[in-house]
Amino acid sequence: MLKRSLGLLDVVLFFVIAGSNLQWVATAAAAGPSSISVWILGCLAMFVPLAIVVVYLSSIYPDEGGIYVWSKRAFGDFAGFMTGWTYWTTNFPYFAALLYFMAGNALFALPNAAALRASIPFFVTVSIAALAFGTVLNVFGLDVEKWLNNVGAAARWAVTLILLGAGVYAWNRFGPATQIDARSLVPGAGVKDLIFWSTIAFAWVGPESISCIAGEIKNPRRSIPLGLALAAPLIGGIYILGTLSVLAAVPAQKVDGLFGVMQTIEHIASIASWRFVTPVAAMLVAVSVLGSLGAWLGSLARLPFVAGIDAYLPRVFGTMHPKYHSPVASLVTQGVLAAIVIVIGQGGTSVSGAYEVLVGMAVLVTMVPFLFMFSAAIKIRETVPEGAARIPGGHLTVVIASVVGLFTTIASIVLSTIPPADEPNKPLAVIKIVGLTLVLLAAGALFYAAAARKKRLAAAR
Repeated sequence: MLKRSLGLLDVVLFFVIAGSNLQWVATAAAAGPSSISVWILGCLAMFVPLAIVVVYLSSIYPDEGGIYVWSKRAFGDFAGFMTGWTYWTTNFPYFAALLYFMAGNALFALPNAAALRASIPFFVTVSIAALAFGTVLNVFGLDVEKWLNNVGAAARWAVTLILLGAGVYAWNRFGPATQIDARSLVPGAGVKDLIFWSTIAFAWVGPESISCIAGEIKNPRRSIPLGLALAAPLIGGIYILGTLSVLAAVPAQKVDGLFGVMQTIEHIASIASWRFVTPVAAMLVAVSVLGSLGAWLGSLARLPFVAGIDAYLPRVFGTMHPKYHSPVASLVTQGVLAAIVIVIGQGGTSVSGAYEVLVGMAVLVTMVPFLFMFSAAIKIRETVPEGAARIPGGHLTVVIASVVGLFTTIASIVLSTIPPADEPNKPLAVIKIVGLTLVLLAAGALFYAAAARKKRLAAAR
């Protein structure tokens, strides 16, 4: 039996660290003031539907495995396995993009490190080292790893407050560096704008991840909905206030999608003679990213664990460490595969090009399991147990939210396959994004087919 290690505060901080990331603040600011409107629309089109579905399904099935269990209950074993498989494999490109962001921003803590911003060996080495650290920490179990989540969430808000201070200082002293008015807030409808929309939709996902570790949460039927309600304004504040702060301090056309947050802090710290702030903020960014890494590594590793119990993956995946109660086989396997993706994603392009490709891979692969999850919420219609959170409007509200979420998911999948205009090798970028996704899907289907055949043969004996 799993030890229930996470209390309400741990759940709130988990939602903050898993449901937000400063890398999307930089991406949004680079798109200009209209990104503020897109943040709000993305919240309504993805975060709100997702939150409703997560609260509803986790109240009915507060099981270890979350999204895997929900899809299996609705559509059977194959759908459940493929949902869990695709959601688990989102680790690989997402971790790579996340770690590139960490490595790039950590450079601001080092003197005379500008030359490393284009260094492929530096980015690959730091990313793989951080991945190894997060994996090892998770092996020691959530009793230990949860402190990285909590410290990471605190660091993320600390950086956001520093960023907000920089924005307020710049606005008061010089006026906004980027003109923000009613016209500039209107989102564009060009191809580049639509690609950005898919990235923002992806930025709002994360609430569903905690369902994977629901078995280790104290009173999950109460803690998950309450924790999400408390974390939601913190997540929204990080995204919207953070983006406004960058735009106030730096012209949108000069914001770098990879370095934008630290670029802003360094710029204002230099003007205000607060040079000590830059390395402190850079280290806080690195710690916050490590917190995200740890949270996602730990939660998503539970999916192959559940699939291993169901005998759809090798039996070793269905075992826990005897002392630390962690799914060691899942953690080590996903760490190795994520390291491989880091190397593949970097091949044939620059550091910034690799980052864009990895983000594209992450958006596409991550959205696939949401097709199953939103569909499962429409099909599953069971009474919410006594004492669990109830959705106003009942199942009708859940269905409406699921339809909105499905539309957003499908649109994001289509748009994520379009490479950015400045990508030097567009065909290669598309091949990487679509090709890796197809390889992951095919691998999952083969694993399932082999396991199902083995089960049938065993039953026939």
